[in-house]
Amino acid sequence: MADVATVRPGLIIFRRTDVKHRNWYCRIKIPDKDAYKFISLKTPLEAEARERARDAAIRIDVKLELGHPVFDKSFAEVAAEFCAFQKERAEAGQISMRRWQSIDSHIRTQLNPYMGARQITLIGEALWKSYPIARKRTGKGKRKGDGSEIVSDATIRAEMTTIRAIMAYAVEKKLIPNLSPFKAVPGLKKVSREEFTPREYRKLHTYARTKWKEKARSSYVGWYRKMVYWFILVMTNTGMRPPEARNLRWRDVEIRSDSQGRPFVAMNVRGKGKFRTLVAPIQVAEYLDEIKAISPAKGPDDPVFCTRKGEVAVSLYNSPLGHLLLHSKLLFSASGSRRSTYCFRHTYATFRLTEGVDSLFLAKQMGTSVKMIEDHYGHVSPDKNAERILQGLPGWGAASDAAVATFAEVNDASPPQDGASAKPKRKKGREKAGRVRPQRPSSAEITAPRAQPEASSPRRATRKRKSPSMQ
Repeated sequence: MADVATVRPGLIIFRRTDVKHRNWYCRIKIPDKDAYKFISLKTPLEAEARERARDAAIRIDVKLELGHPVFDKSFAEVAAEFCAFQKERAEAGQISMRRWQSIDSHIRTQLNPYMGARQITLIGEALWKSYPIARKRTGKGKRKGDGSEIVSDATIRAEMTTIRAIMAYAVEKKLIPNLSPFKAVPGLKKVSREEFTPREYRKLHTYARTKWKEKARSSYVGWYRKMVYWFILVMTNTGMRPPEARNLRWRDVEIRSDSQGRPFVAMNVRGKGKFRTLVAPIQVAEYLDEIKAISPAKGPDDPVFCTRKGEVAVSLYNSPLGHLLLHSKLLFSASGSRRSTYCFRHTYATFRLTEGVDSLFLAKQMGTSVKMIEDHYGHVSPDKNAERILQGLPGWGAASDAAVATFAEVNDASPPQDGASAKPKRKKGREKAGRVRPQRPSSAEITAPRAQPEASSPRRATRKRKSPSMQ
């Protein structure tokens, strides 16, 4: 407080030093209580501020005589109401229960200790902008690759999103006038999309197939490793969100054909309260075949990604996936951030943009906006990948091996390592019952998933061949 002046016993006016404006505030002592009521007088003129302070004190006296509450609700009280409302939404299926748990954790562990006791009407822009500074000074986050535990900008941004949601709830309840002070998130970097590079993804796939999946210490561990292996391939070839993968059922998967008769996989996915259909290359049908062959849940309404008991894999194999990333030395990205299941979605987006896929079509496929695609994946925009887009046109040379790594190359044609064959052999015989794949077309019939098949191996990438479009 600054410029403090007494209006009458128990009533003072003052200015605040933590705001830019020169408006006055008043503090009213509540009789017979160790408590004060603070009110913004919304004027820079002292004489007018004194009159408004007297009027405010009279209104407080009237409320006390009528037995009405004097104080505005605190942030903690409004946050508790908001949290209870979000839990009801989660129980009704409007949001995920994990989302509610995240909101509840933000409020209990970070937001209430920071400003829970403050009146909701006194929380303004200054307190909002100070949150990242206070959070970085006192908080710890997940351990990074360099051993540091500084809370990340992504974590702070998520917590500030919860603050904004609580203040928006307060606006709806007419507890505060507007949400304008809480729009910009100050001094925070945009959330990093920690995708795998083509080299890293090839390394992950090869390690999982040759050194991890088949070398489990028990059948129980081996089952989960196989599920994780096929889970990775499905996720990286579809761009699904983890919640969409969690909700996926066998009835949501079907084989369709395009106008030229080329088959592809169509999936009806649900997540973030929305429904959409995405498409995937026909190879994904094979990956789903492998999952169904070992899955105890094969019914139309059963989950595709399940536990060994046939229940929904709520964690989406977080523990074995973490083990795989750790032992393949890919748990942390080049920036030091810890990778998660979302990295496969980001990898899909990066690879597709590198292939020259239009941002609008990719946004529709991934169930997001073009702006999000451009904001987070602008570093792989088509104009920066001319060697991929122009390859095969007259006058354009063959692209380098580093530029032509695709899903098909990594998934189906990784170079042999440690004596392993490039692709696991399949046993001849009848199709297993319940599989979703039709008779697989020849490689000549499927061209989309394998944009440059001649570059499937680094040892063969240097050979001069005619491009597919010129043959």
